[in-house]
Amino acid sequence: MTAVHSFRPGLIGLVQRADALLGAIPLSLSLLALRVALAVPFFRSGLTKWDGFLDLSASARLLFAQHFKLHIFGAAYAYPFPGLMAWVTAIAEIVLPILLVLGLFTRFSALGILLMTAVIQLTVPDGWANFHLPWAAMALALVTLGGGKIAADRVWKQGT
Repeated sequence: MTAVHSFRPGLIGLVQRADALLGAIPLSLSLLALRVALAVPFFRSGLTKWDGFLDLSASARLLFAQHFKLHIFGAAYAYPFPGLMAWVTAIAEIVLPILLVLGLFTRFSALGILLMTAVIQLTVPDGWANFHLPWAAMALALVTLGGGKIAADRVWKQGT
């Protein structure tokens, strides 16, 4: 009994020291990693929607016009203005991730991605647990916390 009792304070102390070391990781580093992690899937998706500079792919137009549906209250509805939705989505999936990685207008960029995630959820309801929930959580964290110290927002705010 005494051997276990004497080991416990050492283990608790070790856990407390490890916890303090982990707590010393700068929040700005975590926020940078979060910005990049959220930006990557959206940017990669955006790249698939273009055939060249400002040349929206035929497949992107086709997806919004014929295949994508909004699943609301158990029914599937066609996208309103599918051509416009394809353009807006393709632009947003390139611009918003770039802004996130730079940390420029971070809260607004993350809000845009959060709103896109909500629409994606309505379009692909089965993706919630694997994709949409983590994206929404990351975007919400960035909306709440901002880009951190390693972000263009900080430089921009200091200049004003």
